[in-house]
Amino acid sequence: MENYAFKLEMDVRDYECDMQGIVNNSVYQNYLEHVRHEFLKSIGIDFKEYTQKGINVVVVRAELDYKYPLRSGDRFWVGLSITRESRIKFAFNQDIYRLPDNRLILKAKIIGTALNPRGRPELPKEIERVLNSTEKQSKV
Repeated sequence: MENYAFKLEMDVRDYECDMQGIVNNSVYQNYLEHVRHEFLKSIGIDFKEYTQKGINVVVVRAELDYKYPLRSGDRFWVGLSITRESRIKFAFNQDIYRLPDNRLILKAKIIGTALNPRGRPELPKEIERVLNSTEKQSKV
């Protein structure tokens, strides 16, 4: 397990499972997105406020490696870290672990950017601040 900047526990709900009795593969992206939004809120970034300003934080690539399925009633946690990918892109590295045994369920790398009101890639100062902070920590 990595050192994560943010962690969140969740529960599998019955309606998220497919006919095989396991969480449908598309549902994992909902879990990951929810955790990204909660992380951003925790550091003062509000999607609604950004959208009202004409700034859109968007996913440009998603890589998901499914390791083991979750089932109805399972409790799990998602760990998240954020790194800079390029001048205008960042990556959320997210892992899902089942509780209580901490079995690895999924590894994901979600690459995003932000678009300014003109539709051009431009990272807001709040995201730059977080990325600069994580870069300094990784150099220590």
